[in-house]
Parts: sequence; C-alpha cells; structure tokens
Amino acid sequence: MNAVAQGAYGVGPGEKEIIEAVLFATDEPLSLRQLTDILSPSDSADRGRSVSPESVLGCIEELNREYGQVGRAFRIVKVAGGYQFATQPQFGIWLGRMLREKSRRKLSVSALESLAVIAYKQPVTKPEVEAIRGVNADYVLRTLLERNLVAIVGRAATPGRPLLYGTTKDFLKHFGLNDLSELPKPREINELLAEAEYEVEKRLLKEMEAKQLAEDGEPTGSDEVTESSDPGEQS
Repeated sequence: MNAVAQGAYGVGPGEKEIIEAVLFATDEPLSLRQLTDILSPSDSADRGRSVSPESVLGCIEELNREYGQVGRAFRIVKVAGGYQFATQPQFGIWLGRMLREKSRRKLSVSALESLAVIAYKQPVTKPEVEAIRGVNADYVLRTLLERNLVAIVGRAATPGRPLLYGTTKDFLKHFGLNDLSELPKPREINELLAEAEYEVEKRLLKEMEAKQLAEDGEPTGSDEVTESSDPGEQS
C-alpha cells in the first residue's frame, strides 16, 4: 500500500496529507526539493523508497482538484520557485478590506510610551518600565511582544532574575530606522517639543487677539452709526 493510499484509508498520513499539512504550516514557499526531502523516509530501513518530485507534483495537483470540487477559497500555487497556499484572486477585495482594518490598529499612546522607554533604556526590565511610566505594563508589553516590536533578550542579574526586554528588527522597520543610533537624541526631542509648544502658544495668542479685536469692534461700529445720524437730527 503506497503512502497516498495509507492516508486515504486512515492507516497513517500519506504523501498528500503530509504535503497539505506542511504547506499549511509554512510561512514561506517550499521548493520541490524541500518537499521531497521532508517526505523522504528518515528510517534507514526505508531509505530505498524515495519520494520523487513527480509524485509531489501529482499530490499538489490532486489537492487542488479537491479544493476546486468543494469550492475552497484557496489553492496551492507556485511562487518564487516554491509552493504555498494562496487565496483565490476573486476574494481580493475582501482581503484588501481586512488589511486596511489591520492597518488601522495603530499603537496606542501607552504602547508608544513604553516602546520609547524600552528603545532608549534597553535592555530593560518590566519593573523599570513601570517605574518610569508610573503604571502597570503587563498588557502593553504583551501587545508589543505579539507585534514583534520588542523581544525578551535575557534576564537581569538582580534578585528574582526579571526578564530583560529590547527592540527587534521589526521595530527598526516599523519606524524606518537602519539601526538604533538613528533614534532621535534626547536633546533633539526636547528641542522639537519646545518648538511645538512655542507654536501652540503662538497660535493660541493669535486666536485670543483675534477674538478680542472682534469683541472690541462691535461696540465701535454701533457708536459710529449713532454719531452719523446725530447731525441730521440736530439740523
């Protein structure tokens, strides 16, 4: 009984089922060579029974036929010299909506504050982050870990051996940095904040002056009308 038949009759997973499972789990395309290596027997007693690329291609074609027959929204496609699952093109509009929705989920202010502490103080422990921000950092750190913007980089040599956190390559990509040396210096941040505060104060001052001029101008206009009508009345 061959491997495909074994999978069909429930004796054990066959080539087709294994290919399906492997391609479902991978996050990058797998070449025919990689798939045949994965499927090749590891037991020395079975080394004579090799898996051919033709057999792998046959399994992929059969899987795609099955997906088409039951109307699945995906197929196994060849891309970048390998094979992986991909959604059918007619579902592109809804995938686009999903991606736009995901892009809206920006980092919160608390997450950005914690990320800034980690970026400038790394490696840093959770208690240190909490001491600087003054609030619990459990949820924020979990969110940053899930988004792979920070990672656990070790343990501190202090009582309790707390975990140390640092930024990742995804952090650099997210903020368009080549390395951590490109982070703004504290002096530059202070200058930017001072400039922003000055601009806000200047804008508020102009608005207050405009409002005051508008309030002062109303009685002046009414007085002029009254004065212009007085000579006619007197004559």
